[in-house]
Amino acid sequence: MSEEIRGELARLLHEEITDPRIELVTITRVDLSPDFRNARIDWSRMGVDGDHGEADPEVDQATQEGLESASGFLRRRLAHTLPIKRVPELRFHHDGSLALGAHTLGLIAEVSDGEE
Repeated sequence: MSEEIRGELARLLHEEITDPRIELVTITRVDLSPDFRNARIDWSRMGVDGDHGEADPEVDQATQEGLESASGFLRRRLAHTLPIKRVPELRFHHDGSLALGAHTLGLIAEVSDGEE
């Protein structure tokens, strides 16, 4: 069920949410509580970090606020599209692993360029 929720949230964010704070958000993981009352939604942003993949705390905070603002809409849409009795409370958490990976790749590229 976690994967179904992740896929549907990704679709909703891409197709139905117009809040500019939520542009280029990727849902990286969904963890459901055993009773399906809560869902931890890990998210990351693609292509909007600094030149070397550094995180921008202000943009991350605005994105978090945008996701929290949209959570009621997202829950209502999930209730209509997924075959579940109870739609979990959505709790969004920033996942910095994509930015960290981009930063690491940038550092490797700099070292590689210096060796040539």
